Amino acid sequence: MNQPKKRLPSLAEIEREVIAESREWGRQRLQERLQQLADESGEVFPPRPSQTASSQPAQRIRKRQTHR
Repeated sequence: MNQPKKRLPSLAEIEREVIAESREWGRQRLQERLQQLADESGEVFPPRPSQTASSQPAQRIRKRQTHR
């Protein structure tokens, strides 16, 4: 009984798979490290906004351009 041979992945496919795995590992490692630092310092990220008298966001003021 002949079974069809399973196609081997190409080098590019293997590379994409390994890169995706390493990115996920790096993301998890970064998250763990940042959480560790936050736990050590007792701070929260993102920082809570401070209570100020004016709670409205800053407005940008555009200078009018003069046409020559």
